[in-house]
Amino acid sequence: MKKSLLALAALGAFAGVAHAQSSVTLYGIIDEGFNVNTNSGGKHLYNLSSGVLQGSRFGLRGTEDLGGGLKAIFVLENGFDVNTGKLGQGGLMFGRQAYVGLSSQFGTVTLGRQYDSVVDYVGPLEAGDQWGGYIAAHPGDVDNFNNAYRTNNTVKYTSANYNGLTFGGTYSFGGQAGNFSGNQIWSLGAGYNNGPLVLGVGYLNARTPAASGGLFNNSGTATTAITAVTSPVYAAYTSANTYQVIGAGGAYTFGAATIGLTYSNIKFSNLGMAFAQPDVKGQSATFNNAELNFKYQLTPALLIGAAYDYTRGASIDGASTAQYHQGAVGVDYFLSKRTDVYVTGVYQHALGEVLNQAGTGVVDATAGINGLTGSSNQNQFTARIGIRHKF
Repeated sequence: MKKSLLALAALGAFAGVAHAQSSVTLYGIIDEGFNVNTNSGGKHLYNLSSGVLQGSRFGLRGTEDLGGGLKAIFVLENGFDVNTGKLGQGGLMFGRQAYVGLSSQFGTVTLGRQYDSVVDYVGPLEAGDQWGGYIAAHPGDVDNFNNAYRTNNTVKYTSANYNGLTFGGTYSFGGQAGNFSGNQIWSLGAGYNNGPLVLGVGYLNARTPAASGGLFNNSGTATTAITAVTSPVYAAYTSANTYQVIGAGGAYTFGAATIGLTYSNIKFSNLGMAFAQPDVKGQSATFNNAELNFKYQLTPALLIGAAYDYTRGASIDGASTAQYHQGAVGVDYFLSKRTDVYVTGVYQHALGEVLNQAGTGVVDATAGINGLTGSSNQNQFTARIGIRHKF
């Protein structure tokens, strides 16, 4: 009897140790606010919206120590709309992230729905990922710096941190029977963060991005390929066989001030199948984007920011090169470590001409602030006052 009691006590102690080596954390963000849009398809719009500064979400993050420096990890992260309670990312249960993997001193390998290397290494250097929210992202988030598109069926490697240097890459299987390259996505990137200097570079390549299951159309609610993207900035070019992004950025902090710069080259190669105009088929459309941003920590609780972004579009079939000038300002005040209130304003002005969505002719370029219904003319302004709580 005594032996049985001792064995039971030992087993209980072992279970307690095993439990102590594992952890699961519930976390989340609730972001809500009031918006003004001066031109939403030709009309003024006043509304509440969720998840502008950061996407509203809740998630589970877990780790288990397997011994010898090896750990099992997972993340399940859900996006949602505070105003309606509906799921984000096209109604997916865990549409923001869902992955499992192993981590060691040599790096981390994860499998699932994840972020690409441009998002990981260059995205954090743009104003939209810092104090501006998605409305301050580059027009239409044409370079995916603001994580408009995630990758499914993805194998991802992230290196350990070597004195501030990290690097990694992703590969997403297209999942098309008999077509290995269809819908496939891959990316590479590297970053350096040590002291006042932060640098990042990234490359993203996506085949048939607007096809069902492609990068632009993988939310789980498939739509017609050519209408998967609605941004007036580049919707006409999404029938391309390949979408490619080359991005780089840097930031330097001196005292309470930080100045940053990003650049991206975006190419829609082999414009295709949906276009009715024969001389457009097979061509490529290239965009170039540059952003200069600045932020200043006036007090430990008060941050101000400003940014200017310039996008130069492609010239195809006689259309003059479209240009987009965008300015953004923001103020963020922290009521506590977990709760802040903020104000953001964004103005965009478009010039030149673009192909219409059917590829049958050219039209005047219209403004298209990221995440909003496009303007009916060359100008668009939006402002937001919001509150964010983290848990």
